[in-house]
Amino acid sequence: MLNIQLALQKAKNNATDRWKQSAPATAPRQPKPVTPIAPTTAPAAVHALPVPRPQDDNWQSLNVWTPNERTLKENRVITLDHSDPARASFDMLRTKILQVMRQNGWRSIAITSPSAACGKSTVSSNLAFSFSHQVDCRTALLDLDLRRPSIGSTLGMKEMPSMESFLSGETGLNETFVRFGSNLAIAANNRAVTHASELLQGASAKSALATMQNRLGLDIVLYDLPPMLAFDDVLAFAPNVDCALIVTAAEMTTGAEADICEYELSQRTKVLGVVLNKCRYTPEKYGY
Repeated sequence: MLNIQLALQKAKNNATDRWKQSAPATAPRQPKPVTPIAPTTAPAAVHALPVPRPQDDNWQSLNVWTPNERTLKENRVITLDHSDPARASFDMLRTKILQVMRQNGWRSIAITSPSAACGKSTVSSNLAFSFSHQVDCRTALLDLDLRRPSIGSTLGMKEMPSMESFLSGETGLNETFVRFGSNLAIAANNRAVTHASELLQGASAKSALATMQNRLGLDIVLYDLPPMLAFDDVLAFAPNVDCALIVTAAEMTTGAEADICEYELSQRTKVLGVVLNKCRYTPEKYGY
């Protein structure tokens, strides 16, 4: 029994020695180097407010106009500063217009009304100053109500150019436009034009307005046009704009008049909406 155990132990030892001799030598394990993690860079700074556009030579060459705040308030132009709480309504309208126009790549908007005394020129003027507070948006306001111009008197301008001369190509930008602040240009009109429809749809007018757009680099152009139902001026000019806004007057404009204007404009351009002006009663008031 003892001999059998010794023989088994000897056989086991011999097998172990043969395995050690035949097994390949393995190198000792080395720890893997740790790749350092590169520090993450902070994201680029984002401007909290819109950045004003740089002033180019064409813009700087326009004469500077300083409005009379008292005159503006007397004429119901209230969006020059933040003091009047009614400004919020125009700012809301401005923002809605700006969003739709930017989404569609539109730049020009006609502002008209069914009849006279709806307040379209007052709405146009308030929108112009409301747009001027949008520092990254360069805006122009043009008085194209050639038969009864009123933008200049509404804004209290003493010296006004001839829109007829500008549209016919006789005068240029510097003789026609003034600028307020860094991003609003205004072209008033000093006298009425009898052949307004022919002038508005003429080739010279299209050329003058295209030059204005290119040289001034305008983002939004507000065209204050005459009432629609009085003459054919709006119908003649509507194909030249991207969209239109109809200003109606409470207790004065009828539903039929608004419908006719909306239909006729929709055949020639995009109708952005209808504004109810001179409304004395609102269902609710919002504020802080």
